[in-house]
Amino acid sequence: MIKDVRVVRAMATGVERADIGVKDGRVARVAPKIPAAEVRASYDGRGQLAFPGVVDAHTHVGIYGPLSEDAVNESRAAISGGVTTMLTYFRTGHYYLNRGGRYADVFPEVLKLSEGRYHCDYGYHLAPIAASHVDEMEALATLHGVPSFKIFMFYGGYGLHGTAGEDEQRRFLMIGPEDHYDLAHFEFVMRAAAKIRTAHPRLAQHVSVSLHCEMADILNAYTRLVQNDAALTGLAAYSAARPPHAEGLAVAVAAYLGHETECVNVNLLHLSSRKALETALTMARAFPQVDFRREVTVGHLLLDVDAPAGTYAKVNPPIRPREDVEYLWTAVLQGQVDWIVSDHACCAEETKAAGKGAGDIWLAKSGFGGTEYLLAGVFSEGRRRGLPLHRIAALTSWNPAQRYGLSTKGDLAPGFDADIVLLNPERTFTVQAADSPSGQGYTPFEGQRLTGQVTATFLRGELAWEYGRVVGPPRGRYLRRPTDA
Repeated sequence: MIKDVRVVRAMATGVERADIGVKDGRVARVAPKIPAAEVRASYDGRGQLAFPGVVDAHTHVGIYGPLSEDAVNESRAAISGGVTTMLTYFRTGHYYLNRGGRYADVFPEVLKLSEGRYHCDYGYHLAPIAASHVDEMEALATLHGVPSFKIFMFYGGYGLHGTAGEDEQRRFLMIGPEDHYDLAHFEFVMRAAAKIRTAHPRLAQHVSVSLHCEMADILNAYTRLVQNDAALTGLAAYSAARPPHAEGLAVAVAAYLGHETECVNVNLLHLSSRKALETALTMARAFPQVDFRREVTVGHLLLDVDAPAGTYAKVNPPIRPREDVEYLWTAVLQGQVDWIVSDHACCAEETKAAGKGAGDIWLAKSGFGGTEYLLAGVFSEGRRRGLPLHRIAALTSWNPAQRYGLSTKGDLAPGFDADIVLLNPERTFTVQAADSPSGQGYTPFEGQRLTGQVTATFLRGELAWEYGRVVGPPRGRYLRRPTDA
């Protein structure tokens, strides 16, 4: 039993002071003052807030470092911030496992390298990169429990870190001469997802396609312009080189493809700007039959182009000016955002700078970690702006769990996994990379003062993190989706 906590649930506007009884890893009872005679062991919650374990639905474990090492270090970071489920986007090509080929060969290796290493439960989204991958989507959904797929729209003529010709792009993605990673390929991915929905009704509501929405042609053109403009530097230059209208245009294209292909579950990832989010809302009105979900990241909510971290905050899509940040928060408060994630991609300092000068925005690698600050960051800044507690639980746990087929995650109610986060709402702390278990070694959030700190995290009823230290060995399980309630 976790006794004397204030239970936060997405479906309850109020906060209930209660004890949480746990049996066989799941919540068995939520009630005031569960009799001690019925309890084998107890943990005193001391009146803290109890949130459902965070479902960080957008991470990149293993992108820049070995998957087997990243799984350990970055899941430690996750559990320290109350994240009990990580969903990682994975693809073939350079980075990750640095290999191409069929997912029938690649994904079993991913699972083997992951087993026994995560401190939280975990799952994967997969990106069909080669044309042959489209034919594998049904098997991935039905045999491996991966019903969610990703499209990187900007790879259609742009690399992870900059301009790329067609041959260079093929080498980067490790695809054959007959493969084309372009709008037609994106269409075929969506058509395949729609067919899986029809053929497998049990999976239908969880088969979805997620899109990184930026248009490569716009990025190429504006990068050339901005690099020749000495007035723009750092994060402001990078934002201008990947302008918001490139994001908005891609959202419109993605939305029409969803309509055309009858791929009705479309996730618009890490929307970073007013133009992107406004376009997403416009497309939802234009195509009401498509169930769009809109995602933002904690990085885009806590950082702007004037962040002291500078190049260390380089990410795709870019950190934006303050007016975009404020618009994103307005959308969150108005219920126009479905979930908030970290987009955690551990990029160690030597990798971030590529050995060529940490201050050069054009040479630095893209991405950074932040899963450990997801709940605290949303709680701290959200509460300051009036975001209700139950909405925080929905944005960080319930909504992504429901979308991605995690039927035992996201709530503190009987039958759900006893993934429980205790958060002290009065405790203020300063973000310091030295305090994080991540292997990154720095954080773009360095020096931020956050109010509301995670003090303990329980994974399926077992204590996994407490007051600054990991408790016990990695106990994370692979989540074959949809999970069984």
